[in-house]
Amino acid sequence: MSLTGRRALVTGSTSGIGLGVARALCGEGAHVMLNGFGDPEEIERLRASMVAEFTVNVAYVDADLTRASEVERLVNSAIETFGGLDILVNNAGVQFVSSIEDFPIEQWDKIIALNLSSVFLGMRAAIPTMKSQGWGRIINIASAHGLVASQQKVAYVAAKHGVVGVTKVAALELANHGVTVNAICPGWVLTPLVEKQIKDRANAAGTSVAHESEELLREKQPMLSFTSPASVGSLVVFLCSDAAATMTGAPISIDGGWVSQ
Repeated sequence: MSLTGRRALVTGSTSGIGLGVARALCGEGAHVMLNGFGDPEEIERLRASMVAEFTVNVAYVDADLTRASEVERLVNSAIETFGGLDILVNNAGVQFVSSIEDFPIEQWDKIIALNLSSVFLGMRAAIPTMKSQGWGRIINIASAHGLVASQQKVAYVAAKHGVVGVTKVAALELANHGVTVNAICPGWVLTPLVEKQIKDRANAAGTSVAHESEELLREKQPMLSFTSPASVGSLVVFLCSDAAATMTGAPISIDGGWVSQ
């Protein structure tokens, strides 16, 4: 499933799922544009280490994806840097937890802007180049919450359901242009943020990390195992391969059975 020479943009890729996806693409020979927030020196070390490890071109742009002009700047930077764009992975996201009646309007606006509107804006900016090339792969990282709901997560659930919807529309519009569009719907993924959440739960309850890990999984998943960022990355690589050439418009679960219940 070599992607040697393919040019990719992965949003929210300085840590977590996005970094797992970026590393998987680099591992198959793709050049990757990173994007995300963090300490500039640490991000530069990360970028340089990926270049050294995978011998591909890895670049970085610090665009704020809650702003339409910044999304367009990011996509255009990737196209200018690599001379085109073959793969777009819309991964950047944020979460906030509250009941609907107490949910801050500014948090609603932020989550919709980053988790949903940036997906639309990224596709809007990238599609003309992909159509002109006659080949493209767009993978939108949705969530199990793009298919089912949970309490206290109204904005996140709304946004991720929207991501699944815009994925289907784009798949229909691009069906005969050599461009596929799919959504990946992960369950619990063991990212640094989730690891911190588990440690905080263990400290608050006076229990072990192992116990709280199982309790967190048991709340939603029949399979008591976390998905790894690397596994999501491997699924992205498959969707970019020739084997997935006719897979489009699909919300693909990688969730330990979460939405099968």
